[in-house]
Amino acid sequence: MNNSVSNTARLIGAGLRALLVLTVICGVIYPLAVTGIAQALFNDKANGSEIKDKSGQVVGSSLIGQTYNLPKQNPDDPEEAAKPDLKWFQPRPSNGLGSNSVNTQYSLILSGATNRSADNGAVNGQCTKDAEEGTLCAQVVAAKEAVIADNSTAGHTVKPEDVPADAVTSSGSGLDPNISPAYAELQVHRVAEQNKLDVKQVEKLVADHTTGRTLGFMGEPRVNVLELNTALKALTKN
Repeated sequence: MNNSVSNTARLIGAGLRALLVLTVICGVIYPLAVTGIAQALFNDKANGSEIKDKSGQVVGSSLIGQTYNLPKQNPDDPEEAAKPDLKWFQPRPSNGLGSNSVNTQYSLILSGATNRSADNGAVNGQCTKDAEEGTLCAQVVAAKEAVIADNSTAGHTVKPEDVPADAVTSSGSGLDPNISPAYAELQVHRVAEQNKLDVKQVEKLVADHTTGRTLGFMGEPRVNVLELNTALKALTKN
């Protein structure tokens, strides 16, 4: 009986010591080591890939897309469609986000896609104006018309064939922070006109913020919209 109690006490003691040691290693030492290494070697990425303006204020993350819309006339009306603020470069559409029903107290950004097929609403295999309302094709057609209307200026007319795919379709997450150089260049004349800047100034801004393929062969050239608009804000202030 005494041996049994002694063995049990010894096993419990060994278990508690193992628990204490593993708690210190896994719950204290390891997290501190990983955090320290991350802060020392990858400080920017470890802190959320923050983007700061000229004053040093954090304006967002390079990994999360932002919208640039005019204030709603009635903020409490969920049916009122947001209108883009045309003085800024616009990101990809965010049709996959939907409305926030998870926590109505906060305006959370919900990631998601439409999950519709590429030919959803197509008529004879093509997206036309006859597409049924609410389908992906109807959204694409409407988005294309809006892109052409918004970006055509007095001295520059956008042609339908100039509109790239990313200008009228959302990404899988709906939070893509980047657009193609083609979509950025399409917006140059409108941004220049709205901000009373020279077109060449804005073209240079786009060129300076165009990132090539990773390692020269992975992915596609891209422009981070938040970084570009942050630089545009600094340029307009100057």
